[in-house]
Amino acid sequence: MAEGKKIGVVLFQLGGPDSLEAVEPFLYNLFVDPDIIDFPLARLARKPLARRIARSRAQKVQKLYAAIGGKSPIVEWTRRQSRALEEALRKSIDARVVVAMRYWHPLTDDALRELAQEKNEDKNEDVWSELILLPLYPQYSKTTTGSSFNEWGRQFAASAIRNVPVRRIQDFHRDPGYIDAVVEKINSSLEKFAGSSAPPDGLHLVFSAHGLPISVIKAGDPYQEQVEATVRLLLERGRWPFPHTICYQSRVGAGRWLGPTLRAVIARLGAQGVRNVLVVPVSFVSDHIETLHEIDIEARQEALQAGFRQFEMVPGLNDSPKFIQAMADLVLKAVGAEIPR
Repeated sequence: MAEGKKIGVVLFQLGGPDSLEAVEPFLYNLFVDPDIIDFPLARLARKPLARRIARSRAQKVQKLYAAIGGKSPIVEWTRRQSRALEEALRKSIDARVVVAMRYWHPLTDDALRELAQEKNEDKNEDVWSELILLPLYPQYSKTTTGSSFNEWGRQFAASAIRNVPVRRIQDFHRDPGYIDAVVEKINSSLEKFAGSSAPPDGLHLVFSAHGLPISVIKAGDPYQEQVEATVRLLLERGRWPFPHTICYQSRVGAGRWLGPTLRAVIARLGAQGVRNVLVVPVSFVSDHIETLHEIDIEARQEALQAGFRQFEMVPGLNDSPKFIQAMADLVLKAVGAEIPR
């Protein structure tokens, strides 16, 4: 264990409503984010616009959450990830892991207060040698990781621990440990086809990532490029003999977004006679509304209507031991500690 050092790790994630009543305020927090909605004079119009969008969408979105248990499981999964990561790190360093959600509790200021509660009672000073910021978004985008970092900056500047050194992990889309964790999940899911490890002919792999407006990509956001890099590495590592397609989901509002959409891909493959599909959520590390409803309910129904015999979805990494160890290795590398083998 690194002697004399105490490391704080902050896991950043999107967050999700913890009840149906929380859906509307969650949506408001999402759409009031300047990294999500930005336009000329947005500073004046953003709050009333966000309030109107949240109110208009709340009832529909509540129905989606009701179908998966009445709340988002993302907070529970992230807390499990934080506990497992802390346990893995403590084999090598003195570490504490906290959770900072972007749009619902526990928020960034909650995480900062939790970190600030730990003080050196003898010296009345911060106990932290360093803070490591680890967003649970494999691929970087200004709308996800960038937004979390911006919110951290606003809250950290006014916090009781603002003098503690901070190190940021920007992304892990190419990290070998992360790639291995996803490959393990894909291989496990492939075994569901035909009840064996040899899926039938006609299987198609569909890698689905959260969508972004084209304008964000044209402004220099690396997200699409990193998604494609992740898929290339997965295919190189997995060596599956199946065709594949990259698509995007979760489009909101007007304007041009990354494509093709998951819905369009399902329809096209069905028309081409493909009868078996495995959807790989490639930009999500936890099961939540985008995987449990948008893919596993909506896309599944569309696939069966399009004539597919079998539709499967690779579950989220969640608290997979391989994924937790990959995150631990990222933190250990960031602080210069030896990675156990």
